[in-house]
Amino acid sequence: MTHGAPIPETVTLHVPFRVVKRGGRKEMHLPDGVRPDRKADKTLVKALARAFRWKRMLKSGEFATIAELAEQEGIATSYMTRILRLTLLAPDLVEAILDDKLGREVTLAQVLEPFPLEWSLQQQAPAVLESNKGRSGPT
Repeated sequence: MTHGAPIPETVTLHVPFRVVKRGGRKEMHLPDGVRPDRKADKTLVKALARAFRWKRMLKSGEFATIAELAEQEGIATSYMTRILRLTLLAPDLVEAILDDKLGREVTLAQVLEPFPLEWSLQQQAPAVLESNKGRSGPT
C-alpha cells in the first residue's frame, strides 16, 4: 500500500455568485461569462404535468367533475381550474416551456394570466411577449 500526501482536514472552495430574489424565490446568479446548464422551470413543468394528468383523469371518467377531482387531490377547485387551462396552450408553447426556451422571466403566475384560446394568438400573450424580447420566439 502506498501512502501519498496527507489529505487536509478542511478544503475551502471559493465560488463567486450572488443571490437574487425573483418572484418570491431565490436564484443563484453566476459571474458574467459563466453559463450553467439550463433546465426547465420545475414549477411550470410540474403545473403542466398536473394539468394534463388531471385532464386525462376527467376525460377517462375516473372523476365526474372537477370539484370531485379537486377534493380527491386535496386542493381548491379554483386552483385546479386555473391549472387545467394550461392544457389549452398551443403545443409549441408547451414544448417551449418544457425545453426552457421561454426564459426564466416567465413564471407560472404569468402563464396563468388569461390568454386567447386560439393558438396563433397565444404567441402574442403578454407573458410570451415579455420572455421573447430580442428572440425569435418558440418554434
